[in-house]
Amino acid sequence: MSLVLATTAPGEPEIFASLQGEGPSAGKPCAFVRLSRCNLACVWCDTAYTWRFEGDNRPHRAGLTYERAANQLTLDESDVAARIAALNKPRLVVTGGEPLLQAAALARMLALLPGMSIEVETNGTVAPPPALDVLVHQYNVSPKLAHSGNPAALALLPERLEQWAAEPRAVFKFVVGAPIDAAEVLALADRFAIPRERIYLMAEGTDAATLAARESWLAPLCLEHDLTLSKRLHIELYGDTRGT
Repeated sequence: MSLVLATTAPGEPEIFASLQGEGPSAGKPCAFVRLSRCNLACVWCDTAYTWRFEGDNRPHRAGLTYERAANQLTLDESDVAARIAALNKPRLVVTGGEPLLQAAALARMLALLPGMSIEVETNGTVAPPPALDVLVHQYNVSPKLAHSGNPAALALLPERLEQWAAEPRAVFKFVVGAPIDAAEVLALADRFAIPRERIYLMAEGTDAATLAARESWLAPLCLEHDLTLSKRLHIELYGDTRGT
């Protein structure tokens, strides 16, 4: 049985150790595994190499497509688990793409890593099956707002959002590019009873200057509405690079 992973270079899976850059675990040493494929297509996605392969015409601001063979790798679940264990970190962040598209294989892989704290990053459109859910300690749910370019009918599923709001292990991490995006977050919070203490607002951007400019107005907005500002530490530390 196998998992489909993103790559850092052709033939090299994106499995690495770094500091978590976002959300409530920011700054913590973690192992990371990045899975390939996504059911959404954000126009500003900074990991489009996980889904925008040749022949995929879903819009993206860069307009680039990626060769599947160079950017996607299939490995046995046991091989993935062994590579993660070799990093010797207490926490694993499973990211993508959309990891829950491979939930069954992911559950089998995580079962081989007892004792690790598991974070799963998800766009919030896919419900985790029980076999996976029992292994997860934290869900970083990042619903995609209107500025992502995804239709709300695909990206903001009421049943899913209600379930995530009721899940105490779920935190909500919203990517924000303009004040109007924050207004959309507040409307979603009211509609789906998302506790404010579990909402993180994170500036959209892949360079430190853009992030700083947006955080200059995002920080007082978070203060006004009792929301938490999330940095993107990995961008500030390493730039927009794979495997960081």
